[in-house]
Amino acid sequence: MGVGLDHLQGLYAQTSDPWGFEHSAYEQAKFKATRAALSQSGYRSAFELGCGNGQLARHLIDICARYTGMDAVATALRAARQTVPQGRFVQGFYPGPLPEGDFDLLILSEVLYFLDHAGLEQLATDIATRWPQAEIICVTWRGPTGNPLEGEEALQGFAQTLTTQDFTCVTQTDDYRIDRALPGGST
Repeated sequence: MGVGLDHLQGLYAQTSDPWGFEHSAYEQAKFKATRAALSQSGYRSAFELGCGNGQLARHLIDICARYTGMDAVATALRAARQTVPQGRFVQGFYPGPLPEGDFDLLILSEVLYFLDHAGLEQLATDIATRWPQAEIICVTWRGPTGNPLEGEEALQGFAQTLTTQDFTCVTQTDDYRIDRALPGGST
């Protein structure tokens, strides 16, 4: 099993910004690099799994006609709704139901390593079935996660399982990497 709901709720027990996203120069630069990794200047509909408090969404909302964020933690979603009031935010724990939508952009920012191998396979299946033509952006922490899967291990497992998109590393630093996956893989 990947990281449990209790662990995620514990991260937000004292604050709606446990990683300091809002004021961290490092995090803000990473959000800008994430936006720069996109292949288009605009999208019909974006979905971010594990949207947290909405700080990355704040950098993307102006280029998305519609934005949907999903997180398991109510505290994070309350903050996200305040940060990006024009976004749509739903509560959900993955693996589990994903929101409906014809998304052409999927954001998986530092979320894959919270899953286990079965969860990664399920996510790849869900995406291949529902959004095979979507662009996917994966942001991956390269340091120790403290979770059963490390970041690059989770990314590699996910990329190998998802056959409808082709992955390319767009940005890599000592701390993180950003991969873009575009439609065109073998089905």
